[in-house]
Amino acid sequence: MNMGGDKFAKLCKELVVQYFNEKVEKTDNKKITEDDVFIVWICKTLQNNKALVSTNVSDGMYYEITYNGDKNETYFDAYKKWENICVKGE
Repeated sequence: MNMGGDKFAKLCKELVVQYFNEKVEKTDNKKITEDDVFIVWICKTLQNNKALVSTNVSDGMYYEITYNGDKNETYFDAYKKWENICVKGE
């Protein structure tokens, strides 16, 4: 399967929307659409794609999505940002 950049970006947004809407606390009364999702970084190397994705929800989550063209498989990782620490060089 050929996974071009636009097709992969759309898939990433669809996966994040689906994941978020399935996992969000029901009491939050919050659902997102693809308009709430943005691509932070995307890369295509040979038949493989990788993207870092986030949303406009202030929950500290970000997502890494990888398409393995050899196996026609997509891997979805969800992460939560705990801290951002600046370490200064000498």
